[in-house]
Amino acid sequence: MSQHIEIEFKNLITENEFIRLKSYLNFKSDHFKNQVNHYFDTSNFGLKEQGSALRVRKKNNHYELTLKQPAPTGLLETNQTISETQAESIIKTGTIPPGSVQKALSTLITDLDTLHYFGSLTTNRAEKEYEGGLIVLDHSLYLSTEDFEIEYEVTDEKTGYEVFKNLLEQMNIPSRKTDNKIMRFYKQKKAEMRFYNQRSQEK
Repeated sequence: MSQHIEIEFKNLITENEFIRLKSYLNFKSDHFKNQVNHYFDTSNFGLKEQGSALRVRKKNNHYELTLKQPAPTGLLETNQTISETQAESIIKTGTIPPGSVQKALSTLITDLDTLHYFGSLTTNRAEKEYEGGLIVLDHSLYLSTEDFEIEYEVTDEKTGYEVFKNLLEQMNIPSRKTDNKIMRFYKQKKAEMRFYNQRSQEK
């Protein structure tokens, strides 16, 4: 188990901007690795409404359960290593195993039995050290859509912001308001649910 404050800056980019950044940052194709995020919430998006997010991540055959919550600066991450069997059980039943994540979740949701699996997001990711932080390029596919993103993870918010802003300006990439991945996933999920519900009513 671990807890830490995550400070990161992110910006959605176009596919062309992604290609330019990949070249500028000298990322090769074999630098990109796949990771899969499985997302969970209540049927009324109880976690999302509190700015929080719950996921199981599979990366290099390693599984981790993570809860993200708002913090005065950045996000508070509670991480718990889990087994493949536990991951499969969470996805199937929505039941969170005992541990630090379950304990933190209980402060946000009164009935943990209302949690269920919403779907997965697959990211092809490359990362490297850059100007004192970690620069990340992501190509993500989820539900019926995909997007491209640059992230910059830092320990100092002020310095990190300047480095990230300067990189975008140097690459002539406009700053875009960017939700984190799970929020983008949920917005797409809700949009698709509305679409299919409307189609059902029309029949």
